Amino acid sequence: MTCKQLGGTCEKEFHAETFDEIAEMSKNHGMEMYQKHDKDHIEAMKKMKDGMNNPDTMKKWIKSRQKEFDAVPEDRHKRR
Repeated sequence: MTCKQLGGTCEKEFHAETFDEIAEMSKNHGMEMYQKHDKDHIEAMKKMKDGMNNPDTMKKWIKSRQKEFDAVPEDRHKRR
């Protein structure tokens, strides 16, 4: 999955066997971009944070990303 697919702004790809691993990679990438003062990523993080204020909205968002991850062929998960 890409940063953009996970709510970010770039095409950086993340590959893992589980959605939790992808989420952690995305989180680490976001922190890295925050430290680099990347304005686009910071704005995306603000939007994501706003969404987290509503638990139902966040659950729906996570569920849709999980579904998208599950639809990716397994061999693409493992490529690193």
